[in-house]
Amino acid sequence: MIKQKIVLRFPPHVVEQPTIYHLIKDFDLMVNILRADINPKKEGRLMMELSGSESNYQRAVEWLQEQGLQIINLEQQIIWRSDLCTHCGACTVICPTEALMFERPAMTVRFAEEKCIVCELCLRACPARAMETLVENANFG
Repeated sequence: MIKQKIVLRFPPHVVEQPTIYHLIKDFDLMVNILRADINPKKEGRLMMELSGSESNYQRAVEWLQEQGLQIINLEQQIIWRSDLCTHCGACTVICPTEALMFERPAMTVRFAEEKCIVCELCLRACPARAMETLVENANFG
């Protein structure tokens, strides 16, 4: 079983195709859409988590590439720079998945990367700029 966060970049000629339908129906994958910016006749970006058998996942990736979609792997996209963190907690308030949280009683910030959905809210919330993104072209602005 594989569980992978990716961003799909759609060229204009593919935006209106039923891509998610095919991932579910043809490749038996579970699709969790995390974020999307898809406009007809324009490039689209879709951040999602795919899970299923490794062979189905690999077949789906090949199919997506054949359709003209660019696939960006999101492993390690958001990184927490503990050396820059002032433990103010601004990021913990805004994090929707509690990937960033206060550890008590020390009141220090902890980052649980496996919970991160790469929403990038922490990038704007952190006054110390301790949160960074590794895949800049996956940014949804």
